[in-house]
Amino acid sequence: MLHSSRLSKLALALMVAVPLANAAGPAATPTPAAAPAATAPATVPATAPAAKPPLPLDELRTFAEVMDRIKAAYVEPVDDKTLLENAIKGMLSNLDPHSAYLGPEDFAELQESTSGEFGGLGIEVGVEDNFIKVVSPIDDTPATRAGIEAGDLIVKINGQPTRGQTMTEAVDQMRGKVGEKITLTLVRDGGQPFDVTLARAIIQVKSVKAQLLEDGYGYIRITQFQVKTGEEVGAALAKLRKDNGKKLNGLVLDLRNNPGGVLQAAVEVADHFLTHGLIVYTKGRIANSELRFNADPADASEGVPLVVLINGGSASASEIVAGALQDQKRGVLMGTDSFGKGSVQTVLPLNNDRALKLTTALYFTPNGRSIQAQGIVPDVEVRRAKITREQDQETFKEADLQGHLGNGNGGADRPTGSATADKKARPQDDDFQLSQALSLLKGLKVTRGN
Repeated sequence: MLHSSRLSKLALALMVAVPLANAAGPAATPTPAAAPAATAPATVPATAPAAKPPLPLDELRTFAEVMDRIKAAYVEPVDDKTLLENAIKGMLSNLDPHSAYLGPEDFAELQESTSGEFGGLGIEVGVEDNFIKVVSPIDDTPATRAGIEAGDLIVKINGQPTRGQTMTEAVDQMRGKVGEKITLTLVRDGGQPFDVTLARAIIQVKSVKAQLLEDGYGYIRITQFQVKTGEEVGAALAKLRKDNGKKLNGLVLDLRNNPGGVLQAAVEVADHFLTHGLIVYTKGRIANSELRFNADPADASEGVPLVVLINGGSASASEIVAGALQDQKRGVLMGTDSFGKGSVQTVLPLNNDRALKLTTALYFTPNGRSIQAQGIVPDVEVRRAKITREQDQETFKEADLQGHLGNGNGGADRPTGSATADKKARPQDDDFQLSQALSLLKGLKVTRGN
């Protein structure tokens, strides 16, 4: 699955599990458990044996010598198993930030996470300048309830500095029993450090949320891409139309702070809004890592005008959807630049319930753009801002005057305060980016006249 950092009990981002041995089968269930251990080697004629590079004997001797020296001289006894597992982790940690060795516990957590339930704090983390950085908090989790935001730096965990730690080391410190409390020291926007104490919990992530913002205008938020997210978005579109009573005038698709997820789910979501053309393709060093996904003619969205919200916490599978809709001119992207994770990780099971999470390919948008380390640039930049309302001044309208004439067409009077008397709180009232997206959809409705 695609994601911006290592998944753990408290850091969720589902990698795109690309089934290498079944590259032509995009309909295959993209779960980590389905990924084969390796691809079949090509048959090589006996008359032309494949030339293999010689083993680096000097380096192997050095490795054995280092291992012997550690066993003989380290201050505490270290067994061979520990040394070898650490060596494997070291091999992968120096490839790229997203390749990793998964022990039995990590592998089990990765498999469980595709169902949308795991234990932890509910944050996706990465490494930046030797600090642990919050890529995105997950909705309705201890992290969001504690006010943790994308971009926060975790400088201490229970009072222990994180600078210089690997992501694995930091995540292991943050693990623990459900219900136990943990204190994170955060730095936000270069300000002063502050502590946040929160309790670990079983995280049950709701992948898709949908509601009508107001008559004619729908809202779908995807918090992450799970195995059933595509199906859930299809159901959400049908429910929004039913609740509205007719075809929608506009829809906001919110991918902000979505750390990624299952590749097939991202393809299915994009396909709900597209009727033809390429959605995404991947390219890697081995032939079976090259996949292409195309849209089918069905249109669950009914061609409704679309605004897609993204920000710096929109990563991986989120960027696949945003890039496809942008390249196909299907919707207007609004917000700020996305995270920029354009690589594909394949989960390769090993013996003894272990696995490799290995970067095997880069993905590209329909127009051939690589998002890696660049991200998606929105069509309309709208930065986050707080909405403050000025106190309404006491004014009078014609309808407030005693003895005023009635409306010539029989319409009801609208005295001062009538428009807001029964107004209920709406998501867009305190979300500047969402309110701007809704305003754009209303403008399109007015100018297009449909």
